[in-house]
Amino acid sequence: MEKANFAAGCFWGVEVAFRQVKGVVSTAVGYEGGTYPDPTYEDVCSGTTGHAETVEIEYDPLQVSYEELLKVFWENHDPTTRNRQGPDVGEQYRSAIFYHTPEQMAAAFASKQSLEESGRFRRPIVTQIVSSSKFYRAEEYHQQYLEKRGLAQCKIP
Repeated sequence: MEKANFAAGCFWGVEVAFRQVKGVVSTAVGYEGGTYPDPTYEDVCSGTTGHAETVEIEYDPLQVSYEELLKVFWENHDPTTRNRQGPDVGEQYRSAIFYHTPEQMAAAFASKQSLEESGRFRRPIVTQIVSSSKFYRAEEYHQQYLEKRGLAQCKIP
């Protein structure tokens, strides 16, 4: 098994997108990329911790490649909006790829460059690509939040 960590806005919707991928064994929502130790949801929402709402994915590379996970990442949010996804605004909603290996880093940069060259977006891609740091698992009520409520996706007005 391998791990992949992605931040693409509210972690509830991001988690749902990845849980549907064959080869994804488990997911956990949490916080990564900040400097504040053991943050709570309230801490992260304050905008002072530097953390992003992140989904940590455990996957079987024999069933799904990291490149396929990157495709899901890029297709499920707008990587051109800094610190915002839909109605959610703040640094905690930024677009980021937290890589675990040099191979993941290379694949992330290559996929970003390919997407930039594709012309799909009119604005520059602002996604951060940084080494995975400490991932803090979010409170239990956030785990599989939408599934627990029988929702297939977040409803954005």
